[in-house]
Amino acid sequence: MLSTDALRKLVSTGEVDTVVVAFTDMQGRLMGKRLHAEFFVEEVLDAEHAVEGCNYLLALEMEMDPVPGYEIASWDQGYGDFDIVPDLGTLRRIPWLEGTALVLGDVQWHDGSPVGPSPRQVLKAQVERAAVLGFVPMAGSELEFYLLKETFQEAHAKGYTGLTPSVPYVLDYHVLGTTYDEPLLRAIRNGMQAAGMRVETSKGEAWPGQQEINFRYADAVTMADNHVVYKNGAKEIAFQHGCSITFMAKPFQDWIGNSCHIHSSLQKDGEAAFADDDALFDRWLAGQIACAKELAVFFAPTINSYKRYAAGSWAPTTLAWGHDNRTCGFRVVGRGKARRVETRIPGGDVNPYLAFAAMIAAGLHGIEQGLEAPPPLEGNAYESDADRFPSTMRAAIEGLESGTMARAAFGDQVVDHYLNYARTEQALYDRFVTDWERARYFERG
Repeated sequence: MLSTDALRKLVSTGEVDTVVVAFTDMQGRLMGKRLHAEFFVEEVLDAEHAVEGCNYLLALEMEMDPVPGYEIASWDQGYGDFDIVPDLGTLRRIPWLEGTALVLGDVQWHDGSPVGPSPRQVLKAQVERAAVLGFVPMAGSELEFYLLKETFQEAHAKGYTGLTPSVPYVLDYHVLGTTYDEPLLRAIRNGMQAAGMRVETSKGEAWPGQQEINFRYADAVTMADNHVVYKNGAKEIAFQHGCSITFMAKPFQDWIGNSCHIHSSLQKDGEAAFADDDALFDRWLAGQIACAKELAVFFAPTINSYKRYAAGSWAPTTLAWGHDNRTCGFRVVGRGKARRVETRIPGGDVNPYLAFAAMIAAGLHGIEQGLEAPPPLEGNAYESDADRFPSTMRAAIEGLESGTMARAAFGDQVVDHYLNYARTEQALYDRFVTDWERARYFERG
């Protein structure tokens, strides 16, 4: 990471001439501005001025069209500005962009109050709830993507059909196969390491051209920040290498979906809270299982998300849990200090701030209500009678509409905001389907 003093020196020598100030929109994309570095130092660091952005950025659908029904932004309100207030703890060099640094920000109104539905604020509110109980939520996200030979422009010109995986056979753990893609994968690994992330591994995944790069776990907000910087940066690096990447949950019906498995645990007083507390772990797990249906919109935010859930596809269909069982929606892994829950439900299109927030809210619900997890499932969860995760956006909307836990945890403003998002997603799909849907999500998802 980069201190403000270090940035000042880099700006004075001309090594950094651009600072990207960004926040994450509802779809999980980085939005913001590029500032000349000297202007950033003078106006943002020294004068403590925020960077302004149009509030419609939290009221858009995937194609950047303003959508009615949001309390915080509308044509009637004139689509004014809000402030992007840099969190200087996120300041970092972006080595794959020449002379560039990046800082993530929190979105606030001009009076300094938070914009409650902004994804980073939604997550921070749940982290604060956990802190009241003495806990620090920890998370790690495993994000899969497809590497394709076409550039983003070529994929667009082809209507996102007939695309060519980088390697023509399944790559799962395949060292030789991933060697063919190693120039790009190495550039991503080293770029992210230089951008302040702790890179662990990369590996091939369960379909031609499918890859995964993993990072060291961290507190939930830091992990979500790293997730969005990585996802955006990986696409930028792919563009520079003349190819493309998609994190779309299900690019094609006959391809394995892109997952985003989320590992979660709690720390208390700097120690792993689950290491010696079976009851606490059980309640954390039980809450995630009990609330998954109601919170499905936050784990599976697009119509395409639900096409990933298919038996025998490595994507879960049930809310069962098991010990090291990849057929279950919740896989318990690790021992002692490393014990954690792997939530296998989210796909590669997930917004990490919202998914982490939902995961934490559900776990805290389990702790506060003293819930007990059902017995672990042994065998093939796909063929079991375990309760199912919603298979459509309509069912997910119904779950959020009829539930009470989400409103208690997030508040009415946040729930109503993301219900409007989900209803818009469903309405747009009802009008335009199949190829149009793929075009919307391939590059931006």
